[in-house]
Amino acid sequence: MLRVLLATNPATAAEFAPHLRTAFTAAGLAVDLSGDHPPGAVDYIVYAPDSGLTDFAPFTRCKAVLGLWAGVERIVGNPTLTQPLCRMVDPGLRDGMVEYVCGHVLRHHLGMDAHIHGLAGRWDQRAAPLARSRPVGILGAGELGGACARALLALGFPVTVWSRSGTPVAGAIAEAGEDGLARTLGRAQVLVLLLPLTPATENLLDARRLALLPPGAAIINAGRGALIDDDALLAALDGGTLGHATLDVFRVEPLPPGHRFWHHRRVTVTPHIAADTRPDTASAVIAENIRRAQAGTALLHLVDRGLGY
Repeated sequence: MLRVLLATNPATAAEFAPHLRTAFTAAGLAVDLSGDHPPGAVDYIVYAPDSGLTDFAPFTRCKAVLGLWAGVERIVGNPTLTQPLCRMVDPGLRDGMVEYVCGHVLRHHLGMDAHIHGLAGRWDQRAAPLARSRPVGILGAGELGGACARALLALGFPVTVWSRSGTPVAGAIAEAGEDGLARTLGRAQVLVLLLPLTPATENLLDARRLALLPPGAAIINAGRGALIDDDALLAALDGGTLGHATLDVFRVEPLPPGHRFWHHRRVTVTPHIAADTRPDTASAVIAENIRRAQAGTALLHLVDRGLGY
């Protein structure tokens, strides 16, 4: 019987444990799932950063660390982690992100805020342009970026996807490199950030790059808070060159009550809810990876330590 350590906070463990046990059974795996196995007896670790687990050296038998979350920036540089590390690519998380991104792109495209908050007695019949006249840029061409690009293309938006490698998405313009980033920003009336946080992406949107966006552009950041220079973002919003920022992720979470983002008229704060790991679909991914490891086949969503994701 395999011993699997569920390393997360008690509330998450209670939520995930029944789904994991169901998924293990469905995958034909005999598993003893627990939050307190002795380190030397553990075959696999199901891990979340809120577990407090930081020293992986005692887990000498462990064949893989399987992350519950999509982001791995808090663990990938851990020098004690010598086991293979897999990030979570969850169909439920992907679908939730598509819904969040499409919803907010449409919100900004249609100018819905003006009607929701009232037009102060003005009868203004100007309609939004059709989607085909509203270019959208997406930074990040991974599982989430590609899925959002395909959904926005289906709605009629012209989409440019920028990534480190210029990964193509059918129907979208693919860009890479510094020149490609400048082109992506220059045409994006709505910009969606879905990049992982690495040394290469931290503060990617600084004052210089924010200035490349078309006047009045909207930003939707559902990737990582540190992708944007906060001071530069506020300056662009204050100056009116940037139309709006919808932010789901922040450098410090929860976002401190006194932070300017809470009260800025050009900022929408959502509390890191764009996409969540769904226990049922995520548990199936974990079980499949353990099944693959036991069968001697390649792990899914293996993290490249050099790239950081």
